Amino acid sequence: MTLIKSISGIRGTIGGKVEDNLTPIDAVKFAAAYGTWLKNQRLKDNYRVVVGRDARISGEMIQNLVMNTLVGMGIHVIDLGLSTTPTVEVAVPMEHADGGIILTASHNPKQWNALKLLNAKGEFLNGIEGKKILDIAESSDMTFAEVDYLGKITKNEAYIDLHIDEVLDLPLVNRKAIEAVKFKVVVDGVNSTGGIAIPLLLERLGVEAVKLYCDPTGHFPHNPEPLKEHLGDLANAVVKHHADFGIVVDPDVDRLAFMDETGDMFGEEYTLVACADYVLSKTPGNTVSNMSSTRALRDVTLKHGGNYEASAVGEVNVVDLMKKNSAVIGGEGNGGIIYPESHYGRDALVGVALFLSLIAEKKIKVSELRASYPNYFMSKKKIQLTPGLDVDSVLKTMEANYSHENLTTIDGVKIDFTDSWVHLRKSNTEPIIRIYTEAPSQVEADTLADRIIAEIKAIANM
Repeated sequence: MTLIKSISGIRGTIGGKVEDNLTPIDAVKFAAAYGTWLKNQRLKDNYRVVVGRDARISGEMIQNLVMNTLVGMGIHVIDLGLSTTPTVEVAVPMEHADGGIILTASHNPKQWNALKLLNAKGEFLNGIEGKKILDIAESSDMTFAEVDYLGKITKNEAYIDLHIDEVLDLPLVNRKAIEAVKFKVVVDGVNSTGGIAIPLLLERLGVEAVKLYCDPTGHFPHNPEPLKEHLGDLANAVVKHHADFGIVVDPDVDRLAFMDETGDMFGEEYTLVACADYVLSKTPGNTVSNMSSTRALRDVTLKHGGNYEASAVGEVNVVDLMKKNSAVIGGEGNGGIIYPESHYGRDALVGVALFLSLIAEKKIKVSELRASYPNYFMSKKKIQLTPGLDVDSVLKTMEANYSHENLTTIDGVKIDFTDSWVHLRKSNTEPIIRIYTEAPSQVEADTLADRIIAEIKAIANM
């Protein structure tokens, strides 16, 4: 059982001992620390925080603890109930709120939950801000409101619809072209809030949605990370229903992957590539993704005359570099689309609308679209951390061993070879070392990953 404190939020497994897991006491402590940090940003009479959650089983319990902790600090709460991460991000500035909290552990299994923390712009906190909140939590320097100054909770369950309105109003979303095609699409909502939001969006676009696991019970029917090995039911449903393609999202709807009309994966890495291709064809400019994302985005960006740069892993790092480079689109190779015309956050709803616009205008099958892009193959593997393992020392040794290659060390170690690369880093969200490799074939990518894993285990005596 685990409790992880990082720039990605406060994340842990439900139950167990305080400070070893995400217990009710931990949820209250970190919510109070966030409330304290928020009130320290500026002095005012009223503070407002937007709170929403995905459908996981522990969500209602954790949300009630968090909301009532904020109420106890004199902070007013706008309760979105079942929602999505990008919906909460959109709601914060629309509500003129001081911040937001999303209760979700994203792609992690059902025993996990987390507090994802937003600023007044509806964007994730940076590392400095996150550390201040951790310091406040450790110091217990938190003051609660007297009885006459308690906050209030106001429910507003309209924000998924308002979010969809915002997506449909984006100039590059070609509603007429989409409606004219009369697409049929299978949606795997992994029994979370994507099962609410994605079918509603498709309905508004005139797309027939075949629902698969769209009942938001929080009982995930398969591993919720949207990877090929977890999506056999979606592949079968796409073929069975003669659908144009399939859509799958993670539980909080900030990651997006597609399946083509034959039941083959379009490739989670290529979600961003396709959406960027469409956006760059209309509004040329620069792009950003993280260091663990495919080179195909670089290739597509250069084709459209733009510049590409890679950031450290983590949405806040991608957003920071996007702003510095005035990127017109960016995101992460895990299926996260960040489109500044909408907002600076990964958003599967925006990704679906842009992707539909692309294939509707091109009048092309999804398999044909995938074949039009540079063909890279990626391997994503993990090494479970053993107690006491000095990950930094392991990475330093790998850096020294490959010092003759092109190295980047802003986030772990990335080694760029002529026709392949490998990125090693400690995860922000799980007790693991992540190993990403990319090469011209799947065999080469897997072989490179296995070789690197063997080297790491030898260094660490695992």
